[in-house]
Amino acid sequence: PMGDAPTAELEAVLDGGGWDVGATFEGSPAPPAPVSLGRTVCYVVLAVLFNEEGAVLLVQEAKPECRGRWYLPAGRMEPGEGVVEALRREVKEESGLECEPVTLLALEERGPAWIRFAFLARPAGGTLKTLEEADAESLQATWWSGDPRELPLRSLDILPVLDLATRYRQSPPHPPTLPRELPCAPLCLRLLLPFTNAAGDLWVLLGTAGTPHLPVVTCGTSPRELRGGLCQPVLWLLRDCLPWDPQPWVLGLLGLQHRAGGPGGADGICFNVALSTPLSTHGDVPPELRDPALCWWHVEEEGLRGRILQRLQATVPIRS
Repeated sequence: PMGDAPTAELEAVLDGGGWDVGATFEGSPAPPAPVSLGRTVCYVVLAVLFNEEGAVLLVQEAKPECRGRWYLPAGRMEPGEGVVEALRREVKEESGLECEPVTLLALEERGPAWIRFAFLARPAGGTLKTLEEADAESLQATWWSGDPRELPLRSLDILPVLDLATRYRQSPPHPPTLPRELPCAPLCLRLLLPFTNAAGDLWVLLGTAGTPHLPVVTCGTSPRELRGGLCQPVLWLLRDCLPWDPQPWVLGLLGLQHRAGGPGGADGICFNVALSTPLSTHGDVPPELRDPALCWWHVEEEGLRGRILQRLQATVPIRS
C-alpha cells in the first residue's frame, strides 16, 4: 500500500533533492568508515563557462608539468569545503571571474579514490586574468571562440565535457542538478532500481529495515575498493539478492548531497542514482529476492509512476 512506501523520499529524489542517509546500509554488516578528503577520497571540480557570444572560458596552466597548455578551470576540493564553494574558488583563482553554477554536466569517477564534478556555470562578475597577473594557479585566461583543439591542450578529456555543455545549452537532457547541503559521513549511493514489464507495470526496489526506503549502499575504503568504480557496491548487493548474476548496470545521477565538515568532520557524499537494468527480460513480475532486507514495491499511483519513468530517461551521465 501507498502508506508503506517512501513516497516523500521518492518525490525528493525525483526532484533532484536529498534525504537523510540514516545509519543502516544495505549489504553492509558493519558501519562504514567515514571518508576524508586527501586521505581516502579525492574530489575534483571542473567548470565550463560561456560568454554571451558563445566563447568558452579557458585558462593557461602554470604547473611545471603542463605549463603553457590550456584547460578548463579545474582543481581539487579542499577539506572543509563544499562542492559549489570549491567550484567558485577554482574559477576565481584560475580565471579571475566570479561564477554561479547552472547544473552538473557529468560525474566522472575512478572509484572513491577520484571523483570529478563537471559543471556548467555562468559568469557573474570579475575580470579575466592577464599575463601580468600570472601566479601559481594559472598564467592567464581567455574566452576562446574557435576549436579548442587548435590550442595546445593539457588533455583532450575536456572535449567530451565541452560537447555535453554545448548540447545542454541547446536542449537540456536533464533538469538542473546541483548538490544539496545535507550531511553524510561515508561515500554512498541511494538506488532507484526499477523493474518494468511489457504491460507497463512498474516496481521499485526498497529496503525494509526500519521504515521502507530506497536502498543505500556504501563504498569501502580498502585499496581494492578505492580503485573500483562506484558501480561495484551495487553489483555486490544485487549479486547477493538476485537469483542470477546481474549484468553490468548503467548508472545515471539524479542528485547528490554533501555538507562540508559533516559528521565527525567527514567528507562523505550520497549520490542518488538510477539504474538502467535488463531485469524486464526475466519475466512479467520482478524476480524473487533472496535477501529479506529488500523487497519490490508495485507503484500503482499513475502520476508517480509516470514521473519515475520520465526521470529515468533524464539523468546526469556517470562516466567511469
